[in-house]
Amino acid sequence: MMSKSTILRVARPTDNLEAITDMYVTGLGFKLLGDFKDHNGFDGSIIGHEKHNYHFEFTHHEGVSVGRAPTQDNLLVFYFTEAEAWGESCKQMIDAGFKVVPSYNDYWDVVGKTFEDIDGYRVVLQNREWSV
Repeated sequence: MMSKSTILRVARPTDNLEAITDMYVTGLGFKLLGDFKDHNGFDGSIIGHEKHNYHFEFTHHEGVSVGRAPTQDNLLVFYFTEAEAWGESCKQMIDAGFKVVPSYNDYWDVVGKTFEDIDGYRVVLQNREWSV
């Protein structure tokens, strides 16, 4: 059983470590929590917020090319209950270099926007409360 202190890390490789880190820090308002160089041939960055129970890790393995996202349905989804905060976050995403794209599943376009990063991975900002 997981405790309240359990932390979720979502990790993925990239060919654009510095640019991806900057996009997500700027676009989603994250902080660079840590980074590493040449750890068994890997460089990486860990981003998030100190008080949240999740963070993201981007890695690059020297000499390896990972290419773009495997599908248009590889998503990170964030729910915003306040329209003003949602609108400001959408603007930040564009300013950070994310492209607004139609969602692969049009469900996400009803009250949200889908953004694509330079690796082809997508982030959805939903303007509604999440519920089961």
